[in-house]
Amino acid sequence: MSELQRVYAELLARAPENKIEPRMEPMFRAMEILGEPNKACPVIHLTGTNGKTSTARMIESLLRAHDLRTGRYSSPHLISVTERISIDGEPVDDETFVRIWDEISPYLDLVDAELAERGENRLTYFEAVTILGFAIFADAPVDVLILEVGLGGITDATNVADAAVSVITPISLDHTDLLGDTPGLIAEEKVGILKPGGYLISAVQPVDAADVLLARARELEVPYGFETLDFKLLERKVAVGGQLLEIEGQAARYDEIFLPLYGAHQAQNATLALAAVEAFLGGGERELNVELVRQGFADATSPGRLEMVRSAPTVLVDAGHNPDGIRVTAQAVKESFGFSRLVLMVGILQEKDAAGMLYQLREEYGDLVDDLCLTQSSSPRAIPAGELATLAVEAGWPEADLHITEDLEDAIEWSVGRAEAGDDLAGGVLVTGSITLVGEISLLLKGRE
Repeated sequence: MSELQRVYAELLARAPENKIEPRMEPMFRAMEILGEPNKACPVIHLTGTNGKTSTARMIESLLRAHDLRTGRYSSPHLISVTERISIDGEPVDDETFVRIWDEISPYLDLVDAELAERGENRLTYFEAVTILGFAIFADAPVDVLILEVGLGGITDATNVADAAVSVITPISLDHTDLLGDTPGLIAEEKVGILKPGGYLISAVQPVDAADVLLARARELEVPYGFETLDFKLLERKVAVGGQLLEIEGQAARYDEIFLPLYGAHQAQNATLALAAVEAFLGGGERELNVELVRQGFADATSPGRLEMVRSAPTVLVDAGHNPDGIRVTAQAVKESFGFSRLVLMVGILQEKDAAGMLYQLREEYGDLVDDLCLTQSSSPRAIPAGELATLAVEAGWPEADLHITEDLEDAIEWSVGRAEAGDDLAGGVLVTGSITLVGEISLLLKGRE
């Protein structure tokens, strides 16, 4: 076992990522003991239902183009846990990850002991990784931290930070058992990351969610910007390898922006990212250097988000994990790739709306798909492939179109074979449903390359 594997095993021995503890006191206690690494640098904090990671990565790329040293904390990871903690656009090296963990572990043991005395559960996996992230960023150090929430906002472990800019990506229904069953109720949780002295940047939202965000910004007397009202995407053109954008920010208009990512949703994420950087660097009132903006967007990447991991036939992976994510990805696939046939490979985690996702897949891809491979990642949270098949039939998928396998190698061979079976060369494969499936398929295919 490598040292990184040892540390990862210690982290995994804690309560798993989907076992949320709605609390903040242990996080503040850990920050106090460690000398408040959460206050080591300015923070841009992101929450929302979809688009957080892509938006965070674009913000990171824009700030790096402005010669700032960045830290970015995001979750979950695709392949290695170190991806969650990035410095200057790259996952922290294994040695630093292990060294800082070993330095802070005794202090986390103190917090665990205090929790045990009160009859509470010890720090969870996500809380521990978040603490580790703050410690690594303070050790680096970085000039600015782009911080993505794990779930919600008010009681998310990341909310020990007081953000200079709080960014809220589009809100839709997800984790309704924990956050509420309307966009307005979910917005009440997510707006918890907005703090006095901060700045709110929000995507277009459902009316009840927008009302909640606006009311909170006014209550805290912080400046705010809302997409379409204060900044907006003016033009979007499909281009080879991505798209060309023209964006009107709060301070200026920026044209001839090449974004090497696909889909209207990524253009919206780019618009949000630009507004956030304007707010951070100039309070939303200072024009950014357009050449640096172009450079930042041109360098942006978003692994696992409509990413091509193989050609001939084309295999795309996308970490869409709710019906709305499925919908926006489908629009991007149809717009940017000329498939005449598409094979879907799907695996979903237990806490997700699997029935809704399978129905949405049928609605969006019914005219392109005759083959659906149902499989599962190695995650203990993965829905068994057989159960997915039952849900797929209930969602309207013909039983004859289904291939059911727990073996990912078999899933790849079958899906690629079906994509190559047609008379033309316009067949492809889309892997979707969960980030754990996308990560494991990406690793298998890239390993083969």
